[in-house]
Amino acid sequence: MLVTRFDPFREIKELENRIFQNYAPATAEKGISTFTPSVNTREGEFAYHIDVDLPGVKKEDIKIDVKDGLLTISGERKLKNEIKEEDYYKVETVFGKFSRSFTLPDDADIENIEASSQDGVLEIVIPKLKKEENVKTIEVK
Repeated sequence: MLVTRFDPFREIKELENRIFQNYAPATAEKGISTFTPSVNTREGEFAYHIDVDLPGVKKEDIKIDVKDGLLTISGERKLKNEIKEEDYYKVETVFGKFSRSFTLPDDADIENIEASSQDGVLEIVIPKLKKEENVKTIEVK
């Protein structure tokens, strides 16, 4: 008698594999699956910082917009034009369009946001608005 270990999720896993089997191989082999860059965010004393890993993306292919308190970074990672797709044996790099959005805090100074790209990392610096002290002294009469 053959003993089989019971796996309550086996059928779900098999179904998932059958569903995505038709989509994943074609896109993964061609390197055109969804490109989602890694992002690191931090808060400093005077500014917020967003670092986006964009290796192989030219700064001309990056767009940064601010609208209604939402900062959106979008662009495209493209194949090298001088190399034809059929010349590759295997492509593991993911190419394609991307977009990431971030809700800006209330104290973000959107008029003075700066962005720079160096060594495949896009750095966005969002200065904080200076807090004005709303202290009013009331004279006693």
